[in-house]
Amino acid sequence: MKIQNIVENEAGASACQAAHGLSFYIETKKHKILFDTSPSDLVLKNADFLGIDLTKIDTVILSHGHYDHSGGILSFVEINQNAKIYMQEKAGDDHYAFDGPDKGYRYIGIDKKILNLPQVIFIKGDCKIDEELQIFQIDKRDFPLPSSNKRLKLLSQGQYIQDDFQHEQNLYLTAENKKILLTGCSHNGILNIMQAFIRKFGKDKMPDLVLGGFHLMKKSEYSQEETKEIQEIAEKLKSYDTKFATCHCTGLYAFEKMKEIMGDKLTYIHSGDIVDLSF
Repeated sequence: MKIQNIVENEAGASACQAAHGLSFYIETKKHKILFDTSPSDLVLKNADFLGIDLTKIDTVILSHGHYDHSGGILSFVEINQNAKIYMQEKAGDDHYAFDGPDKGYRYIGIDKKILNLPQVIFIKGDCKIDEELQIFQIDKRDFPLPSSNKRLKLLSQGQYIQDDFQHEQNLYLTAENKKILLTGCSHNGILNIMQAFIRKFGKDKMPDLVLGGFHLMKKSEYSQEETKEIQEIAEKLKSYDTKFATCHCTGLYAFEKMKEIMGDKLTYIHSGDIVDLSF
């Protein structure tokens, strides 16, 4: 098995471009998978730079309906019309971010043209694609939403309401004696995702590795309460018999605070990095 980042926020040793967004390439004996597609056609450029042939992709998983994860889909389907694209049926809803009283609400949803692509498979809730690939949502929240998600809204019947993140899905990958859980941004909260995983799959199938963003990033300074929240999340994650590799929306400040607590149980994946699967 091989997992390699194609696009994320921070440049790495590979020297391929970085951007605010996410895309991973996953190769198993059975599949070639694209998990998210970055904010633009940068996914094509970086893949070419890294020697990844996107025309061979058979499965695309869209973690949720935000532009920075879906922006490369329209460029991708120009070179690959055969891959199936799995997304939640609510991925096409009107998603916004509140940028403050001066800037107001900003559309951060997917390009609506994506919704009419014949390759798209809309699903509702959990979906077992095959023995290697299982998509699941959280069924309930045991922990509060991370505070960084409060500014994310859903435009419904002319009103901006708190996004319920029912457009978010996670991938449980089991192949070649490895168990890996991939998240996009963990908008529902990484702790809630872990608890939902245990309810759905059982503790005996806990992932060896959890890979993805935790959405703890902020553009402004962190308050003491927000830093404490990050530390409490890290303490809980440390208690799992699982390793974590994060990127994108976790943010470097949150990563460093979590690293202080989690040590070698937490690593950062940069743009172009190959994920260490030697466990």
